[in-house]
Amino acid sequence: MEKKRKIQFSLVYRDMFQSSGKYQPRRDQLERVAPAIIRMGCFSRVETNGGAFEQVNLLYGENPNKAVRAFTKPFNEAGIKTHMLDRGLNALRMFPVPADVRKLMYKVKHAQGVDITRIFCGLNDVRNIIPSIHYAKEGGMTPQATLCITHSPIHTAEYYSAVADKLIEAGAPEICLKDMAGVGQPAMLGKLTAMIKAKHPEVIIQYHGHTGPGLAMASVLEVAKNGADIIDCAVEPLAWGKGHPDVISVQSMLANYGFDVPEINMDAYMEVRKLTQEFIDDFLGYFMNKQNRLMSSLLLSCGLPGGMMGSMMADLKGVQDAINHNRTANGEKALSEDELLVRLFNEVHNVWPKVGYPPLVTPFSQYVKNIALMNLLAESMGKPRFSMMDDSIWGMILGKSGKLPGPVAPEIVELAKEKGYEFTTADPQSYYPDALPEFEKEMKDNGWDFGEDNEELFELAMHPSQYRDYKSGVAKKRFLADLQKAREAEAGQGMSPEQVTAYKHAGADAIVARESGKVLWEIQGDAEGQKAIEPYIGREYKDGETFCYVENSHGLITEVPADMGGRLVEICAKQGSDVRRGDVIGYIRRPKA
Repeated sequence: MEKKRKIQFSLVYRDMFQSSGKYQPRRDQLERVAPAIIRMGCFSRVETNGGAFEQVNLLYGENPNKAVRAFTKPFNEAGIKTHMLDRGLNALRMFPVPADVRKLMYKVKHAQGVDITRIFCGLNDVRNIIPSIHYAKEGGMTPQATLCITHSPIHTAEYYSAVADKLIEAGAPEICLKDMAGVGQPAMLGKLTAMIKAKHPEVIIQYHGHTGPGLAMASVLEVAKNGADIIDCAVEPLAWGKGHPDVISVQSMLANYGFDVPEINMDAYMEVRKLTQEFIDDFLGYFMNKQNRLMSSLLLSCGLPGGMMGSMMADLKGVQDAINHNRTANGEKALSEDELLVRLFNEVHNVWPKVGYPPLVTPFSQYVKNIALMNLLAESMGKPRFSMMDDSIWGMILGKSGKLPGPVAPEIVELAKEKGYEFTTADPQSYYPDALPEFEKEMKDNGWDFGEDNEELFELAMHPSQYRDYKSGVAKKRFLADLQKAREAEAGQGMSPEQVTAYKHAGADAIVARESGKVLWEIQGDAEGQKAIEPYIGREYKDGETFCYVENSHGLITEVPADMGGRLVEICAKQGSDVRRGDVIGYIRRPKA
């Protein structure tokens, strides 16, 4: 009897959240869910970080280095491989990174317990991937080179197979088929898998597909039949929609087809499911677009990633009034949101080949969508198409991000000449010189610790503005204020402004001025050089803790206590504003007994 071929599963826990909303779970939450993931017994790999993980940690005031170390540790101990997403030239951000910072990244991430780095370039330009293959190996990591899958006349199995040959020749022991929009045709993906395995049977192939347009399960079966080794999966409540297939369905389908697949500990699955929902209810859900939980075949025509639908709809609404104003002024009928959406999809379909068929993955999916949106706006204003493109878009078109898969349309080439722009075939990295010395100087000047394995230095160099905001405390304040606004917005749906105000004040104590004067929220800022500002909404106060100060006309400063303490729900007086005795300065909601 023929032995069943073994297929393994990887849990894309990071991408489950990135495909659904803005933020990632906190360190304490990741530490809680990791043991249950391990007990499920079906995952040989778990995606722990990379992509936007580190950046959004900084945005809500948490140290990403501590979070990565904490999350990878239990998997390392259990013998489960951890992997991260890496944008090649762009590393962990949306724009290019100096080579010395890219090199440091792999040393830091290996030290933090990350085993595999999934390296991709949105243009499939091997010049942006091959250096990272070498850097990853030097840093002790396994480089998994990636093919960004899309569907066009250019993106054939033969095209992708030729790219894979170059990446494997450069030393990649693994290839990922990254179908980030879920628009890869199953037949093509099966053919591509077979072609790679025929030439390179020793190379591990991992398939990553999104379920948005509805092709993912057919694609999983096709790549599995043709030699794929590992399938990326999700778990409820963040499976399906515009995310990824649930491991239960994938396991059932492959087992019944005849593959050797691991069993799932369903008690542990339910625990992971329960904890993930708890994290969503805690704060993550306030920043998740409900549209991302739905599948849509409309995505097949435009090829845009499902995770972009939320931001795209927000952008569409942002220009709808302007477009309709212009149309009405021209004697044309205003467009509904659905009509405008169809026009946008059609315009993406028109724009994409003209800018060289860049695979629609970050950041190039945003560029193509923005061109299409601005073309619709320009058309309503009587301006020519492609007349409202910014420097980042032109950088892609001119070749500064890498080589486009297809030729740029003559009309755009002519427009570039009119603007005095020049196309380039230079290595994209050549535009971004080494930069670590300047960041080392900043760390020393500020007296900041370089961190274990230089991880704090790396974080500053990778995300400069976000790291500075994290260190100053501004990021935490901003996030908690945004969270409180999101909670109030959800609680106040369908209410009048007066009802919203009454809701916020319900169960809250008014903190009043005990004498007339100027409100001082801080005598000094939280950090040297920081401007003193009012506290963030959502701040917790202890019983008797100082709430603010009032300076009277004689210069005498009086402390205003937070009474019994609780969570700040409203501020009625800004830093330096004048109040009279008895005026309300703010409201604090008492903790529940």
